[in-house]
Amino acid sequence: MKMLIACGALAAGVTLAAGGSVSLTTETVVSGLARPVFVTHAPGDFDRIFIVEQRSGSTGRIRVFDLTTNTLQTTPFLTRTVSTSSEQGLLGLAFHPDYATNGKFYINYTVSGDTFVDEFTVSAGDPNVADATTRRPIMRFDQPFSNHNGGWIAFGPDGYLYISTGDGGSGGDPGNRAQDITNQPLGKMLRVDVNGDDFPGDPGTNYAIPADNPFVGATGDDEIWAYGLRNAWRCAFDRATGDLYLADVGQNAVEEISFQPGSSTGGENYGWRCYEGNNAFNLTGCGPASEYVFPIRTYTHSGGNCSITGGEVYRGCAIPELDGTYFYADYCSGQAFSFVYDGANLTELTNRTSEIGGGFGIASFGLDAYGEMYICRLSGSIEKIVPTRGLIEDCDENGIEDACQVAAGNPPACGCTAADLAEPFGVLDLSDVQAFVSGFVAQDPIADLAAPFGVFDLSDLQAFVTSFTGGCP
Repeated sequence: MKMLIACGALAAGVTLAAGGSVSLTTETVVSGLARPVFVTHAPGDFDRIFIVEQRSGSTGRIRVFDLTTNTLQTTPFLTRTVSTSSEQGLLGLAFHPDYATNGKFYINYTVSGDTFVDEFTVSAGDPNVADATTRRPIMRFDQPFSNHNGGWIAFGPDGYLYISTGDGGSGGDPGNRAQDITNQPLGKMLRVDVNGDDFPGDPGTNYAIPADNPFVGATGDDEIWAYGLRNAWRCAFDRATGDLYLADVGQNAVEEISFQPGSSTGGENYGWRCYEGNNAFNLTGCGPASEYVFPIRTYTHSGGNCSITGGEVYRGCAIPELDGTYFYADYCSGQAFSFVYDGANLTELTNRTSEIGGGFGIASFGLDAYGEMYICRLSGSIEKIVPTRGLIEDCDENGIEDACQVAAGNPPACGCTAADLAEPFGVLDLSDVQAFVSGFVAQDPIADLAAPFGVFDLSDLQAFVTSFTGGCP
């Protein structure tokens, strides 16, 4: 049994703001992996995270880590033969929004130098193993060089699959592919509907075009959602707003983070190869600067920086002070930062290197179903970002604060109701009342029992009283 009783002033109705004042650290979740480049979760699955291993030899793997037992499954969820140059391999994973019902998931990987996006289905008899025979190709496109494969895929809040492609590689985009929107998928963010098929005569192409994609009925490939990207590694949707963050790797001088609001109708041109960050790079054939969407954040290659690793927007429960905070790092220097962006203003830029960064090879960030954040290190480990506040209320000792499990609709097994906050569990008594009052005064998530979450107000008190007076079942 682990317990934290924090101190603070009563502030009912006050929303905890994101900020750099909270102190963070990391905990190693698992090590000994083969080039982990992504970690994610299946929708509604609070017990597992899925880890993408770029490759071991010529084999890319998806591994399952059980958060309830803190064990890595020995048998991979899925394996694929992949290309083996440094930026090639198994690069992306996304679960269908209806995965709990249909068991479908999608991967982005390179074979023989080309990019494949495929669909698979989980096996009928084992939720920790996919059925490799269910492969359904979604799309394939040529990669003229071995680098800049993009690889990020994710379902947006609209239910469509977004695919980041990279500009095809070499250096300086010699084919100007990122600016070419005709018969050219490279240097783009694509958006497709995996629930339909507009190409019934092509067994290797299985998707439909969303009718509101920006180039439908106009000059430009129908699949394109945005363009002018060099090699976006990685991207992330804010699960609260639908905003899209795109961390685009620079050529040799500037790294950048671009932004697309959740209200966007697509069609943005993020500028590469005309611009590297805010700097002109190769203006041949380019339009006026007003035609491009410039980044919200840039940094240079000074201090050992070389390549941005995009992160995630924190929307978890364990660190409410950081709600809405975006994290990122540099692959070479290990410098790590966070900031808050409201669509117009970037604030609270905080250097997190001493807390969560340092060292070569931060390859990716990811989230579990609770919204808690993880770091992938290419050397083989997955680390979880946690506050340095000390012990937490964690009656089932799964590393997740009990109140966070309650808020996520996945209450710990040791408490009989949402009001069963303190030992002895299975009994509602004065100790639970004291735990709730202490948590409410301290604005501790243990007392954040009702929406709007992150706000401590009358709705939390009402939820506690209703649960308490209802008794244990």
